[in-house]
Amino acid sequence: MSTTTELIANAKIRGGEGREREWPRIALVTPVRNSGKYLEQTIRSVLAQNYPNLDYFIVDGGSTDGSVDIIRKYEGQISGWMSEPDNGMYDAINKGFARTTGEIMGWISATDMLHVGGLRVAGSVFRDLPEVEWITGHGTYFNEEGMTVGMHAMPHWSRYRFLAGANRAIQQESTFWRRALWERAGGRVEDSLRYAADFELWVRFFRHAKLYSVDAFIGGFRVHSDSLGLGELELCAGIHNQVIEAELDRMPEGKWLRLFRNVHPALKRIPIIRGLWRRGVLNNLYRIPGPDWPPVIRRGNGKWVAQKWKRIEWSAKPTF
Repeated sequence: MSTTTELIANAKIRGGEGREREWPRIALVTPVRNSGKYLEQTIRSVLAQNYPNLDYFIVDGGSTDGSVDIIRKYEGQISGWMSEPDNGMYDAINKGFARTTGEIMGWISATDMLHVGGLRVAGSVFRDLPEVEWITGHGTYFNEEGMTVGMHAMPHWSRYRFLAGANRAIQQESTFWRRALWERAGGRVEDSLRYAADFELWVRFFRHAKLYSVDAFIGGFRVHSDSLGLGELELCAGIHNQVIEAELDRMPEGKWLRLFRNVHPALKRIPIIRGLWRRGVLNNLYRIPGPDWPPVIRRGNGKWVAQKWKRIEWSAKPTF
């Protein structure tokens, strides 16, 4: 076991001109239930980060496939773990975060992985830019064997455009936030939802803070045959719409956003108007800069800087 002095010493690095800068403590949770096929790759992707101030907790929901044996193999290198029946992944996540103290938070599911240096990206962004409360990196994908096989273009994010239907796919594996934001937004994931609770959490976060895109790789989603979310895309989309409708009810501007959302299905059924509507209105939700877009965070000259937005090309289709 490391002593307290060693932990403090390891949590510091040398910055420019010889000054010491501390790495913020990151609370990372992995929920798992019968994912032994992928779990070891996930854990190793976390530990291989060698992040100097990591609070990593694993919550097992009573696995019967050997997942617990894998966790035990690494228990000396993590903050802690537990195994007991739960009410699903989001219940496990809440349990895990309740047992962590890190000021920066995120979770990585037992089938997904972090990219090399991903935690250092997250930790150093929050360390260097105190005004930033919520970040996400490039959306990336692994195949079943763990190879990186896909990457999304980096979109900008806006609460109103998000609720209108643009750029909704905030990749959870690449997303981290400050605990202060978590607490202001309710301090929990909505574990009554079986699917899409991360989406519901993002809606609450948007009430309090802007989401900054980071031009870097942090984490990725594994595309595999056992994925619950990929097998229930229509159900997830329905939950997304329910969450948005509830959010619009509490917003003064909600009636205008709802009107926009209701007009879209009607217009897209009219062939002569559909193309004009998409080119003139929908595509602009993705590509036209505005004051609602926070700067993009990029690395330059040894530090992270927030650069002013600019027009981007983005090919994703609106998800109304």
